[in-house]
Amino acid sequence: MSRTGKKPVAPVSGVTVTIADRLVSVKGPKGEQSITLMDIVNVKQTDAGLVVEPANDTTEARAAWGTTRALIQNLVTGVTAGFEKKLQIQGVGYRAALQGKDLKLSLGFSHEVVYQTPTGITLTVATPTEVTVTGIDKQQVGQVAANIRQYRKPEPYKGKGVRYVGEYIARKEGKKK
Repeated sequence: MSRTGKKPVAPVSGVTVTIADRLVSVKGPKGEQSITLMDIVNVKQTDAGLVVEPANDTTEARAAWGTTRALIQNLVTGVTAGFEKKLQIQGVGYRAALQGKDLKLSLGFSHEVVYQTPTGITLTVATPTEVTVTGIDKQQVGQVAANIRQYRKPEPYKGKGVRYVGEYIARKEGKKK
């Protein structure tokens, strides 16, 4: 039994949910998102909220049960509060700046890296060493943050690079004389 799948997705004021032919659409103050359901799970709307149930008693249906419920919850959270990832840049001369909607990164290369912001994502640079990625789609926010981090991952000797705020980097001892 899925502990996550058993819980209903609680209704939120200001959010309308429509279920039509394997498509769950969620509309809220920040925007609209939808997800296509698999054939092995069913969703119905009750007074307690949206209830996800496996269509049959197979391993695949039980596995998709909790996942589907979590995806629907992420849709509801995204259209009400949104999602955010913060990145921190460490290193001498390493900095970020917004150039229109694009992010311009100086990461120790001979050239500046320009990251084009995809639609649905907002990038903000509070200080030259902090970048905040916000949006309503959890998967897209995480992927954009991972793409930016990929340009210069933190290295283990000095810790220079782009990291998530709060990320621990295992440091190595340098060369000995």
